[in-house]
Amino acid sequence: MTTHTTGRFTYANWEERPVGPDGTSPRLAQAAVTNAFSGGIEAAETACAYSVVYVTEKTGTFAGLEVVAGSLDGRKGSFALEERGSFGADGTTRCTFEVVPGSGTGELTGLRGKGGFTHRQGEQSVPYTFDYDLD
Repeated sequence: MTTHTTGRFTYANWEERPVGPDGTSPRLAQAAVTNAFSGGIEAAETACAYSVVYVTEKTGTFAGLEVVAGSLDGRKGSFALEERGSFGADGTTRCTFEVVPGSGTGELTGLRGKGGFTHRQGEQSVPYTFDYDLD
């Protein structure tokens, strides 16, 4: 049976570095990010690694992986998320994510699920949704 949960996360850290020659377009970058989740997912500090393609200075796409260690609706453990998204000139970032198969540990062993978020420029706290199943 699928469970729906929601919450919010905040960016605790964002360190980005360019990849490849300066002045090229599109432009490639890598980012190391730390997030803090509350709500259905409780995780004080996550580890994220993103690859970002800037088509323009304000538009592009990204893909990444995030490791979440904490709890999900009170069940303790960790899991990894694969993330894909885009950002537009209007300052909106849209992202979908899916649990990496087999990555759940502890009480989250057998976790499967998908979710997403929409972030608007200037928001400090971002709402997310997550639908999941546990074996």
